[in-house]
Amino acid sequence: MNLRLRPVAAAVALSLVAVTLFGCTPAPEAGPSPTPTATPTPTATPTPTPTPTPEPTTGASPLRGTEVPLADITGPALAAKIDNHWDARPQWGLDRTDIVFEELVEGGITRYVAVWFSDVPKEIGPIRSIRPMDPEIVGPLGGIIAFSGGKATFVEMIRKTDLHTSIHGGKDSRYMFRSSAKRAPHNVVVQAQRLRAAYKKIDPPAPQFTYAPSARSSSAGADGRAAKGLDIEFSYQSQRSWRWSADAKRYLRWQDGNKDYAANGRQLRANNVVTLTVEVEYGTVPRTRLVGKGKGTGTVSTNGRTISVSWSKKNRDAPIVLKDADGDVVRLSPGNTWVELVPERGSVKVVR
Repeated sequence: MNLRLRPVAAAVALSLVAVTLFGCTPAPEAGPSPTPTATPTPTATPTPTPTPTPEPTTGASPLRGTEVPLADITGPALAAKIDNHWDARPQWGLDRTDIVFEELVEGGITRYVAVWFSDVPKEIGPIRSIRPMDPEIVGPLGGIIAFSGGKATFVEMIRKTDLHTSIHGGKDSRYMFRSSAKRAPHNVVVQAQRLRAAYKKIDPPAPQFTYAPSARSSSAGADGRAAKGLDIEFSYQSQRSWRWSADAKRYLRWQDGNKDYAANGRQLRANNVVTLTVEVEYGTVPRTRLVGKGKGTGTVSTNGRTISVSWSKKNRDAPIVLKDADGDVVRLSPGNTWVELVPERGSVKVVR
């Protein structure tokens, strides 16, 4: 054997051993992969449910301005031509009216256009015949007008309004009768609740005046001068008086120097007394003119105080507008109102 080859062989052998020992060592095991961190899902902020606005349950009665349940503001206003002859007094239901208009008729006496809506009595009257000024009074009200008849031209004038005409002797006579308590022609009575119920689908009236929340905040209550009341003359034989009663918190009414009563024995009274100086066309049948000239002066008395006003009316179906000395719309006290349509030949005296 060639001994010179042994170192080489030994080196080769050592190399093989090294390859065996180191080249065949297994690679270190890989550790577990890290779990990815989950991104949190944002939580939506809930939108708060808005609190519903409660539906109103009350509102202003259109002809008084008083707060009443909305369910009560339904059905038509009932107007009636009420007799004021001395044989017709005391009348039925006048103490429960919303608004009363007093007007001059023939003979220097007066009649009323009385209006009920908030408090309709069982019976009203006595009713009498229609007059040519009445369409201008009731035109803005809508609803029903009850009367005992009239000249054909006057009846035709009222039929041209939007009101239902309820005439004694017509189809609505079933809601009327003659009372034995008075003599004809001053005794035609209307069964008011029955008549109004028969036409309950007719719309309620629109407000005829503007009202303040209270008597003290009304135009006269806030800005008027203190006054005991009013003395009014329609003609030499028709005098009216109103006096403020602090106890009743109303104006009490007198006719021709005597207390004026309803049939139930209660003295007539009002929260507001409005006087309007009006043009009257004199003739066989005097006619108060609210449209045409359509404006004038007057007074408003509320809560023991009185202010001067101007009034205007654009047309038959427009309400009367009252304004104070500054040109602001007058606000009445909540409650009932009497409107005295005083002829220019008459007079109105504020009693201090």
